[in-house]
Amino acid sequence: MEQMSQKVLENYGRVSIYLEQGHPSPVYHIDGQVPANPYGSLMPLLEDDNLEEVMYNGGQQCVKVAHREWGICRTNIWIEDEEGLQIAKNIAAFTNVPLGDGPGMVPLFDGRLPDGSRVSGLIPPISPDGPTLTVRKFREDPITIIDLIEWNTVTSRLAAMMWAWVDGLDAKPANFIISGGTGSGKTTTLNCLGMFIPWDKRLLTVEDTAELQLFHDHWLRMETRSERPDGTAEVDMNDCLRSSLRMRPDRIIVGEVRGSEAATLLTAMNTGHDGSFGSLHANTASETVTRMTSPPMSVPPIMMVGLDLILVQSRLHQGGKHVRRITEIAEIAGMEGDRPRLNPVWKYDPATDTISETGVPSKLREMICASAGIRPADFEAHVRQREQILLDLIDRGVRDIESVTKVVQSFYAQRDNS
Repeated sequence: MEQMSQKVLENYGRVSIYLEQGHPSPVYHIDGQVPANPYGSLMPLLEDDNLEEVMYNGGQQCVKVAHREWGICRTNIWIEDEEGLQIAKNIAAFTNVPLGDGPGMVPLFDGRLPDGSRVSGLIPPISPDGPTLTVRKFREDPITIIDLIEWNTVTSRLAAMMWAWVDGLDAKPANFIISGGTGSGKTTTLNCLGMFIPWDKRLLTVEDTAELQLFHDHWLRMETRSERPDGTAEVDMNDCLRSSLRMRPDRIIVGEVRGSEAATLLTAMNTGHDGSFGSLHANTASETVTRMTSPPMSVPPIMMVGLDLILVQSRLHQGGKHVRRITEIAEIAGMEGDRPRLNPVWKYDPATDTISETGVPSKLREMICASAGIRPADFEAHVRQREQILLDLIDRGVRDIESVTKVVQSFYAQRDNS
């Protein structure tokens, strides 16, 4: 292939990734024939764990992919509208959606594939240029906190601090929200922090589309359902969350806070469900507060004091690549008039590409110390101990979700038995 001589970026299996002169987007080229299957020509893309997303925008464009290393790439796969419509209908069938343009049919759908991948689809007339599919791939080998440290998304000290916040030293687990823009890695970080929840706690998760990949001993998942053309009623996030509070959860994770469920989650945090957390679309801690206290979430500002932390994650362009970083961590430290007061305790410095403590006194640390009956110096010792465990896992090359989670749970077991 002549173009490949220009600049080959990577080769693996049947895949070649290269740059073409005069175009900023790499080409993802896959060789070989694709056997008949429900996903058609998309199948080899869905099987590649190096891809985060697969995007089909109708027959007039090549299929695009989001590669974990090389970002948005063009592919050598072209799918005519007729085949694309059939693939969309096959995928919609997995989500029990009657896709079509007629009575009792819907022209758009969201759902989950059998392997856990999240899919959104449109067909004409909603998408006038032909059928479209966007698949957010489910990673077979989930990202862990060890990966986040090695990728510099967090420092080892911040990861250890997060561990202490989630655990609360078995006395006062933190309530928090992870905020960020689309593709910033909120769900991934949420998943990593969920690994720190002790196995003796009943964990309940609520999501629009089940994406969390946890390795937990006592986990109940809930997933919303849209209203269907046949009259099947909608079950929304707030319905699930209100129901979950009657199931004796110790910890609650809400996958994407958007509406009235925000107030329900804050009510839970204010009435003893410590250690609950969720994700939300916002770019700063201040914007998070504004979004949560404004319609459609409409959380009464005074209820925001039940939230301990806001973690902000961002997708940044750095050295020609997109990287994900925790860029801000703020504590909610009481009220300032009729608005929650934010104390920035960690801040990202783009000049050094690091996040570090601001030196602002931590109210959360004080609460954990008071609940655990320890001094601030003891809290610091706990953080250092956890950091050393994480660094040891890095040194030993241990990063898979099962091994990392078992090390965390073993730490709790030894602590509880001592």
